[in-house]
Amino acid sequence: MKREQLEVDVLFVGAGPACLSAAFYLSRLVSRHDREVEAGTRPGPPLGEQLLLVVEKGKEIGSHALSGAIVDPRAFRALLQDLPGAEPPLDVPVRKEDVLFLTKRRHFRLPVIPPPLHNEGNHVASLGKLVKWLAGLCQDHEVEVYPEFPAVKLLLEGNRVVGARMGDRGLDANGQPRSHFEPGTDVLAKITVLGEGPRGTLTRQAEEQLGLDRDGGPQLYSLGVKEVWRVPGIEPGRVCHTLGYPTGTREFGGGFIYTLTQEQVHVGFVVGLDSRDPREDAHRLLQEYKQHPFVRRLLEGGRVVSYGAKAIPEGGYHCMPRAYADGLLLVGDSAGFLNPARLKGIHLAIESGMMAAEAAFEALVARDYSAARLKRYADLFEASEARKELHSARNFRQSFQRGFWTGVLYNGLQTLTGLGWGGVWKTVPGHERMERMSDSAAAGALTEPADGELTFDKLSDVYLSDTAHEEDQPSHLKISDLELCRDRCREEYGNPCQHFCPAGVYEMVQDGDRPRLQVNFTNCVHCKTCDILDPYQVILWTPPEGGGGPDYKNM
Repeated sequence: MKREQLEVDVLFVGAGPACLSAAFYLSRLVSRHDREVEAGTRPGPPLGEQLLLVVEKGKEIGSHALSGAIVDPRAFRALLQDLPGAEPPLDVPVRKEDVLFLTKRRHFRLPVIPPPLHNEGNHVASLGKLVKWLAGLCQDHEVEVYPEFPAVKLLLEGNRVVGARMGDRGLDANGQPRSHFEPGTDVLAKITVLGEGPRGTLTRQAEEQLGLDRDGGPQLYSLGVKEVWRVPGIEPGRVCHTLGYPTGTREFGGGFIYTLTQEQVHVGFVVGLDSRDPREDAHRLLQEYKQHPFVRRLLEGGRVVSYGAKAIPEGGYHCMPRAYADGLLLVGDSAGFLNPARLKGIHLAIESGMMAAEAAFEALVARDYSAARLKRYADLFEASEARKELHSARNFRQSFQRGFWTGVLYNGLQTLTGLGWGGVWKTVPGHERMERMSDSAAAGALTEPADGELTFDKLSDVYLSDTAHEEDQPSHLKISDLELCRDRCREEYGNPCQHFCPAGVYEMVQDGDRPRLQVNFTNCVHCKTCDILDPYQVILWTPPEGGGGPDYKNM
């Protein structure tokens, strides 16, 4: 198939905080370089106009952006230090914070907030608003930003990355071209920067084909599900993190409640995607969480306005892949820049983008895009505050794989002493920890609470996410063995995809006298949980046609 080609200098895949910060900062570095060359204060020729392109699979910039989110503003101070007057849209400073342990009916306030969860000086914010603002900064500084451009394939010449292929448009459900079919463009670049978020499609291809994850442990993930409520009279700036109910101490997980301006309450639940229970269901846990008297009182008189879900890369320092190769850099969640102990990653994503921009800038000046040159990114990281922060939380999630109280004790001692005992703790991928139904104490049916006022079923919440995919297109969820799902997975695990998917995508239905797996791909909110947690690893998440997926507002 003949495809159009577009040549750029640097291609950024994913319009999250990491890539947008990298593109903006690189543009500033190039402009400063050329001014100094022209003034005679820097040797060498000017770089001239560099074509920097950010591509994003979502319908709009920010439509797929979801986080808690509490933002450490240190990264913005560094990013904007020579741009006076530029203020990111951080919603409200943290004014009051609590950490609670919940039983089924009661709550107990911890007398001392663990140091990693101290939020003095931090702000509650909407990630969607932040990335829209960053995209505007990029466009003001001559960076091209294209939404509805899903990158589906990494382009390589040998082991050198030379760009990415955008997805085809106009295929029908059987993969046949329709009248308006357009083959995806091949975007060729000297340097490709991947900031696709967790479990990115091109990042996985790079790890598999270039061995980027060979030296680190397998990534550990959690799943965060979140609702935004409008509650009259709520006090903005309150932050509350909870342990205990509804997971108790059997699994890693917890809840959060953040209050913002405009009467917004962000309420969510995070559960580890390394649970032994094949029926673990983050959406159901969120509904149970809201029924706790403490949470119910906070939401009283309000109404839910939005819903979303996203996987969170929590393996930390020991699970970070090599973040550079010939013509390639990884940033943000794609490179594991998230501190699970602090429950924060936005500031680290921005800092990773700035370090990647410095490495890319030096490569452009030297006209050398090799791994040896781009290793400068890793050198900058090793000398950075980001590395110090991530190293301080090493083994955080790994310790919880040995039991809840082991994790609490280990991380409490590590916080107090600054030491990390035991070297590199073994990481076991979540899908390998799942118990078979015959061995699981969780065997049996579960009922999800849904009263339509405080609690909701999955389809009602998916409606609130404004998720939309064109019906007549190929499913972007590729399952390599449907018979395995129908027979072996049903017998051994009870088809856990029916439970762990927070959007009701997977459904076992009766087809004559036999069951079959029905994939409702139009419900998909792009959280990647199925790709991560399927016990047989036969589900592959791929980007759908451009613009498909959720359309988050202020998430």
